[in-house]
Amino acid sequence: MQKAIASILYVGYVPKGGGTVAALIAFISWWFLYDAIFYSTIALVITCIIVFVIGVIVSNNLEDEWGHDSSKIVIDEVLGRYVALLFFPHVISLGLLAFVLFRVFDIWKPLYIKRMEALKAGMGVMSDDLLAGVYSCLLVFAVSKLLL
Repeated sequence: MQKAIASILYVGYVPKGGGTVAALIAFISWWFLYDAIFYSTIALVITCIIVFVIGVIVSNNLEDEWGHDSSKIVIDEVLGRYVALLFFPHVISLGLLAFVLFRVFDIWKPLYIKRMEALKAGMGVMSDDLLAGVYSCLLVFAVSKLLL
């Protein structure tokens, strides 16, 4: 069960681009579930907290078997995507911008994101994507205030 959760129903087993696929799944789920679940920012914040806690736990438990920050673990991408989608309107262009920015921050790891990986076990796995999501969210929020 933990492997299914950590890999987001085995998406993490995709040989190349599992993180991008997981981020895309998070975006699609946000888009379609927004009115039902995520309409409230509070609901999305609570979802992010739950995903973070679960992600830390399953990453800790799988580290001995899969290694630290295994590419099979993609629950961190889901967390980062949801964080990147906080605090702005349900607009496809902003959602796509958040998707691109999150992937850029997650892959390049600038501005202390790389340092977050050094945290122990599941905390490091989840924290770098959390920070990439925060940076993405801040940029998208700024863009949304300028354009909307």
